[in-house]
Amino acid sequence: MYKSATQAKHHGSNSVGLIKNTMKDFTHIDETGRATMVDVGEKKVTHRTAVARSIVWLPEEVLAKLEDGDIQTKKGSVFQTAIIAGIMAAKKTGELIPLCHPLGLENCNITMQLNEQNELVIDCTTSITAKTGVEMEALTGASVAALTVYDMCKALSHDIVIKETKLMEKTGGKNDFKRS
Repeated sequence: MYKSATQAKHHGSNSVGLIKNTMKDFTHIDETGRATMVDVGEKKVTHRTAVARSIVWLPEEVLAKLEDGDIQTKKGSVFQTAIIAGIMAAKKTGELIPLCHPLGLENCNITMQLNEQNELVIDCTTSITAKTGVEMEALTGASVAALTVYDMCKALSHDIVIKETKLMEKTGGKNDFKRS
């Protein structure tokens, strides 16, 4: 498969047609294969929500520092700092990801809990009443919260693993989604 429409052009017009047909499935690529911001001008304003989850595996060296549901370091409270960092990041998603619309979130909430597998489960819930969704804001918030936990605990161990970040659910817009 060709990596760009330009490469495909050098190999004949049938390849260009293949690229154009593939590109039409992507909302951030126009008919010529160029990056574009989605035009939301004609979309309906609806209440939109999204929940994203990041999972961070914490080694024993880090868990040994857990007291009263948080870890205190020279930099301060790990979980509270990560929550603030995640909220700040969610609010700046349009500045961080080139084709995202800048949004004024109506709500952003981050929760953290440890499970039995020594994993910190970070959920970021975002909401807005607008013409476009808030999935990227939720994903960004969860991701940056996970990165902040890593940053604040890396002096204890570099074995910390950010295992995954995924969209758990979204509502509003054309389609709702819920991961089972």
